[in-house]
Amino acid sequence: MSANLSAIFYLMSGILFILALRGLSSPETSRQGNYFGIAGMMIAIIVTFLSVGNYGTGFIYVLVILFIGGSIGAFIAFRIPMTAMPELVAGFHSLVCLAAVFVAISAFLKPEAFNLGTTGNIKLASLIEMSLGAAIGAITFTGSIIAFLKLRGIMSGAPIIFKGQHLINLFLGLTIIFLIYYLCISQLPNIFWIIVGISFLIGVLLIIPIGGADMPVVISMLNSYSGWAAAGIGFTLENTALIITGALVGSSGAILSYIMCKGMNRSFFNVILGGWGATDQTSKSKNNDQKPVKNGNADDAAFLMKNASSVIIVPGYGMAVAQAQHALREMVDVLKKNGVKVSYAIHPVAGRMPGHMNVLLAEANVPYDEVFELEEINNDFANCDVAYVIGANDVTNPVAKSDPQSPIYGMPILDVEKSKSVLFVKRSLSPGYAGIDNDLFYRDNTLMLFADAKKMTEEIVKSL
Repeated sequence: MSANLSAIFYLMSGILFILALRGLSSPETSRQGNYFGIAGMMIAIIVTFLSVGNYGTGFIYVLVILFIGGSIGAFIAFRIPMTAMPELVAGFHSLVCLAAVFVAISAFLKPEAFNLGTTGNIKLASLIEMSLGAAIGAITFTGSIIAFLKLRGIMSGAPIIFKGQHLINLFLGLTIIFLIYYLCISQLPNIFWIIVGISFLIGVLLIIPIGGADMPVVISMLNSYSGWAAAGIGFTLENTALIITGALVGSSGAILSYIMCKGMNRSFFNVILGGWGATDQTSKSKNNDQKPVKNGNADDAAFLMKNASSVIIVPGYGMAVAQAQHALREMVDVLKKNGVKVSYAIHPVAGRMPGHMNVLLAEANVPYDEVFELEEINNDFANCDVAYVIGANDVTNPVAKSDPQSPIYGMPILDVEKSKSVLFVKRSLSPGYAGIDNDLFYRDNTLMLFADAKKMTEEIVKSL
């Protein structure tokens, strides 16, 4: 395939990717957006193969590996539950960026194969591109692995802080910049390997001090990093589709991260540097063990909601773990038949990644016009009879407004405590993902429903 024809098809692929992002901006068009993305990726892959021009043994190896990798990816995608989607995304980020590192290493070791010059005499622009691609890719790879471990529960979601951590990160970051400059003027192989090694280390140090409350921002941020790594390698390979795709992913991820930080009253740069608001108190919540709580059951909850004029549902990660979205939809249908007005309130960081709750509710065919974001519905809690909190912990915690020492202080929360009655479905009084206790448990208007979210909701449906 000629270079001009390849460029045209790559442009078509880029347009489809833009349409995919456009479609994914709304639940109603998300399925269509996915189709656009699939079509764009298929075009990019086919054109790349046809542009190679060499269909020997190596080409067959690539096809075999592509088939094996695609089969593994399809198997994982079919088997993965929605609750594990955040760590799946983190895992994909890591693989994308590890691939970018490998391509950069290949280009550095054999530049003549990529038309970048010869060993020891690589073009300056290409050397900068592959160095940045390798550095960003290595940082995102290890950072995504740490995020995966935290999301999976293998590593604690609480921040891991040590003295002088930010200064060390800053020093290592400046060291990488200096080493890239030194590599460009010396082209010494050892410098390249040092850059890659330090970048792997920075990825770990950047993510371990970030607490669970900020993990959705981390996922979005790592998504952005993976895009810039891909774009850098796209310049090295002179692949237009890779440049366009990487730039789209990088810029959209950065914009989403900024929007989320703004919605959470967070400093974007502080989150990137790691350890926002993390202190020794992160894992030391107030001693509320002796505080009384009001225990309730399904009959109590059914009575309160059946006699309410308005109910606001606040879904969280507990709903996702229990896969309670279908039972929740059934409960809401019964309430609406009894003349109760029902709405859903979604916090920007509910769950473990952006849009996590929206996807689960869409899976249960919840009407889009009943789902509201924080800023749209927060004022309605004051006039609400019952707030049904199903697994949402940190995003409803009043200490975000009252305790300056709290790691989530300043983060906008859903004002469920203003409702006349709060029904809080939770397995126990254990702290949320941010590692702090929730004062809402002990409020006079809160009734704790200790049970699995799905079982409790199903019991409420029977009582209704």
